[in-house]
Amino acid sequence: MDYVQLKSGMVVPASFAEAAVAAPERGEIATTRDGRDITRGYVSPFEQLAPQDSVLMARGAGNYQIYREVLRDTQVKSTLSQRFGAVVSRTWEVEPGGNSAVDKAAAEFLKEQLKDCAWDAATSKMLYGVYYGYGVAEMMWGRDGRYVTIDKIKVRDRRRFAYDGAMQLRLLTMSKPSPGELLPERKFWNFCTGADHDDEPYGLGLAHWLYWPVFFKRNGIKFWMIFLEKFGTPTAKGTYPGGASASEKTKLLDALQAISTDAGVIIPEGMAIELIEAARSGTADYTELYDRMDAAIAKVVLGQTLTSEAAGGQYKAEVQMDVRQDLVKSDADLICESFNSGPARWLTEWNFPGARLPRVFRQIDEGEDLAERAKVDQALHEMGYEPESIEQINETYGGRWKKKTAPPPVGSAAVVDPVAVDFAEAPAAVAAAVAEQLALETGAAQLAAQWEALLGDRVQQILAFAEETGDLATLRDRLVEILKGPPSEKVVQSLENAGFSARLMGLTAGEKD
Repeated sequence: MDYVQLKSGMVVPASFAEAAVAAPERGEIATTRDGRDITRGYVSPFEQLAPQDSVLMARGAGNYQIYREVLRDTQVKSTLSQRFGAVVSRTWEVEPGGNSAVDKAAAEFLKEQLKDCAWDAATSKMLYGVYYGYGVAEMMWGRDGRYVTIDKIKVRDRRRFAYDGAMQLRLLTMSKPSPGELLPERKFWNFCTGADHDDEPYGLGLAHWLYWPVFFKRNGIKFWMIFLEKFGTPTAKGTYPGGASASEKTKLLDALQAISTDAGVIIPEGMAIELIEAARSGTADYTELYDRMDAAIAKVVLGQTLTSEAAGGQYKAEVQMDVRQDLVKSDADLICESFNSGPARWLTEWNFPGARLPRVFRQIDEGEDLAERAKVDQALHEMGYEPESIEQINETYGGRWKKKTAPPPVGSAAVVDPVAVDFAEAPAAVAAAVAEQLALETGAAQLAAQWEALLGDRVQQILAFAEETGDLATLRDRLVEILKGPPSEKVVQSLENAGFSARLMGLTAGEKD
């Protein structure tokens, strides 16, 4: 065996050295072409590729019409509208891929194009790709001077398209129903979702899981109608004598049939009619089946049931609403990312060569509840805390704020300056008001100097709890409980004494003046 010495000084077999310096394999090995996919067998690149959706193939022979029938169910339609509407209702934005002038120009151009081509309407229709498994839209390109523009985005019926063995999208036509016409590049925007691997271009939509709940629900209603007919209306029974002729039997049968529509009937003499009440035992509540299937549909589409049914407590509804928010974000990212990697890229490369690609996205996160934040800030302010700077307030609540200048109180030193006013010459009412205000301020200052002795325990209790918890909501609730407690008798007595003393000081000051 031959040996070589590496740069590190280590001596290894020559075969090991060759493997260590070999370039990585960049080609596709586990391709689905040329019969390498054992799950499909050999499929020619020029043959139509069949979906691997077991329900679609077994119940509809690959025809997506069976999933269109599922859409007629009211619960399916309602929950899908709720899920898709939650995406479209969010605002969308376009951000530049970089900070250069051309990057910003490309982003601004894309934003204007989406405004003019009804982006929300296109998003709403393309979201049905989440239901079926894949979606297809045709980009109608236009021209405005030197720029390529988007005239319109036309979402097409996916039943008109198929993929071939080379995973290329084809248009099925009357002249070429299989495998269809090969489509030009950079013309159709398409995506797939739901499959657990990349070898399924058709994806696996929500309809795969919704088919059976809707099937059982519809068949349950059919039996429910039979049940109501059988047990809601008694069965009429006619009795004819042994020697009755065929015509007499016919007359009796006509009379029985008339019972369901006529107020009164006549029967031949010697014959009798009676009503048979159907009896049953056990449970035959088809409403329970109906409700269970509706709940299953809601779980498939929304990830939970509480936002579609009035069930459970408010707390559970809020918690499970967060799960649905994850689905909303997932749907929004799916649409936007597929558009960014397709039409947005093509448009930018045509019009702004060299620009970093802009990104369209929807703002899903609702951000902090400013009303709750304001309550916490107010509680902290009452405890003696304040923001470090006005910039912190602007950053938290938005806008541009400045501290409000409080109007001076009537009769205070700010209105009548006791230094600049000669009390002997000032009117008696003004002098008395100034003296009383100064006395009150003096009393308040004396009371404030004793705050630690009066309120120190309560403040220390609040500060200790604030340091222990990092949850603002819990801190707010705890503050409410603490502040609800009655103040100590020492605090109440001190406030009463301070008020009385201040009043007395004011009266005394007025008499001296």
